[in-house]
Amino acid sequence: MTILADLLSTMFERRYRTPGQGRASGRPVEALMADLLGSAGETSELALAQDILGHYAGLDDAGKLAFLRHLAHDMNIDPETVRSALDAYEQAPSKLSYRAFMGAAEPQRQELIRRLNRVPGATGALVRMRADLLRLAGDDPELAALDLDFRHLFASWFNRGFLVLRPINWESPAHILEKIIVYEAVHAIHSWDDLRRRLQPQDRRCFAFFHPAMPDEPLIFVEVALTKGIPGSIQTLLAEDRAALNPEACDTAVFYSISNCQAGLASISFGNSLIKQVAADLASELKGLKSFVTLSPIPLLTKWAKGEGIELPQEPEARRALAAHYLLNAKGRGDAPFDPVARFHLGNGALVHAVHADADASDNGQAQSGGVMVNYLYDLAQVAVNHENFATKRKIVASSEVTSLAKTGANATTAER
Repeated sequence: MTILADLLSTMFERRYRTPGQGRASGRPVEALMADLLGSAGETSELALAQDILGHYAGLDDAGKLAFLRHLAHDMNIDPETVRSALDAYEQAPSKLSYRAFMGAAEPQRQELIRRLNRVPGATGALVRMRADLLRLAGDDPELAALDLDFRHLFASWFNRGFLVLRPINWESPAHILEKIIVYEAVHAIHSWDDLRRRLQPQDRRCFAFFHPAMPDEPLIFVEVALTKGIPGSIQTLLAEDRAALNPEACDTAVFYSISNCQAGLASISFGNSLIKQVAADLASELKGLKSFVTLSPIPLLTKWAKGEGIELPQEPEARRALAAHYLLNAKGRGDAPFDPVARFHLGNGALVHAVHADADASDNGQAQSGGVMVNYLYDLAQVAVNHENFATKRKIVASSEVTSLAKTGANATTAER
């Protein structure tokens, strides 16, 4: 085993005490926060941080909201101090005046969150705290600003360089497998047998990103099917009685389910890196793989059609055409695609390859899109160019078949109106 492998193994063998299981202080939490910010000793700092996190863990929703509002309101920046510091820097730029401006422009709560994170196991507690914030904030502008501080810190803490890609298989620890069942967000896993069918066969793979500070919590995972040809139905892909294929004979890797696991890491993107690394690893392992595609839901097709006064067609080809038109032409904020899954994959550099009717017979699939699904194709030689064109020009790349379908769908939509 290499030194790097030893290091990673050691990191994932660690078990952290969960914040909130330590002693509870009877002092007001506001006083504990003030003491933590003023603390210069590591031992006292860790004890204070443990007390604060323990206090928060024991609160009900009303108490958590009050805690978060204290961070948002009482530990915010002082605009007048920021203006004065900026004026001083403009008048006499120097290391000292710039440092003063930086200190004034950063709210105290950012430093508080950093110090809280020094407690072993605190990273997961802070991710859960942000999940509470997103759930409880409503349209409060001060809480929205607090969320920006969490996002700023998490973007650094969960930088791709800190994440470790781990394969998940039927031999993985039970507590990890249980979380795969719980966190599966696209195609529900109904039982341990259902999970085994997705992990044990030789033509199935699963990969997840982990963070060393949260070794037992997957951040995001992708389920992969190795196939011959590009599939057009999730029922066929997940059929109980299907025969497993020899991976060496497969020419396609299908990313059929990508699930974000931590609500508190919303808007912190891992999917781009996950798909690219998994594709690269599979291409290295299996030289016969030629295509890397998804089999993706179209979660807002029905909602969009209803908003446009359009009924989903009963005829499969007409549904395909409407879905293609929606994927290529329906726009949301900032001229980005209306569909969130489309935004994700197109933003990662994929192209819209094929649209399939009657591809998802589940109740959820029927409700979301009338059963229509889409293949996004990752051409590893073109993803960087596609990503750049999408990011700068909002250019959507699609196959000639999908482009033609979209024109048919657009014409039918115009005629219906």
